[in-house]
Amino acid sequence: MRQRIMHHGARRRRERRRRAVWTGGELLVTVGVVLLLLVVHQLWWTNREAREGAQRRVEALEREWGRGGRTDAGTAAESGSASGSDSGSGSPSSATASPGSRAERQLRDGAPDHSAVTPDLSQAYAVLSIPRLHLRVPVAEGVGKRSVLNKGYVGHYPGTGQPGGAGNFALAGHRNTHGEPFRYVNRLAPGDTVQVETRSAVYSYAVDKTLRQTSARDSGVIGPIPRSTVHPAHGYTEPGHYITLTTCTPEYTSRYRLVVWGTLVSTRPR
Repeated sequence: MRQRIMHHGARRRRERRRRAVWTGGELLVTVGVVLLLLVVHQLWWTNREAREGAQRRVEALEREWGRGGRTDAGTAAESGSASGSDSGSGSPSSATASPGSRAERQLRDGAPDHSAVTPDLSQAYAVLSIPRLHLRVPVAEGVGKRSVLNKGYVGHYPGTGQPGGAGNFALAGHRNTHGEPFRYVNRLAPGDTVQVETRSAVYSYAVDKTLRQTSARDSGVIGPIPRSTVHPAHGYTEPGHYITLTTCTPEYTSRYRLVVWGTLVSTRPR
């Protein structure tokens, strides 16, 4: 019986192939575990961290309002227009405006009324409540991701109206991750209530219209008279007191925007 002769070269090649397959398998498993951890961090941890921070911020604002003290610069801003970029940062544990803040300077210099006062960037100055969604989150000036949205806050578009004022009080919020405050705004229906609380008043808006999908560059939806430039049949034609909620759509993407509009129906002092 003839015996098969195994050459050393062939044996070494087989051994190298086995090591390569084993190493490749280990790398794939490692990459899979890392990706899983990243998904868990993005979908679970960022939500938990942002929601807790946003809740603490709401409680801090309520304590300040309850004491009758002056809170973040924007708590006095109720109907004026905001300005500035979306840079800057705000701390969830810092509830009061510094003496040198823009609002403080404007009040000290004799601003004639609240319409002349504008919020400092990234500072929370109001609370947004949507009973249907069991949502209650801070509203901060600006729509920067790191300074506002990633904290679980809702951001106010600089240059749009302020709560209760004429024009359009336009807001943005994450639909997924980082607290995802606007995760279910697509469930809002005409007549649902959206409330905005400031230091001195509570403004109630009634949901009126929804634009399910539009371009991320459709700036008309946050205009003083909100009306889509991409879908002109959606929006308003007359001046009024509006609120606009914007977020990304479809879920887990940022390709398009979902828009919900409402009109002011009542104002009451705190």
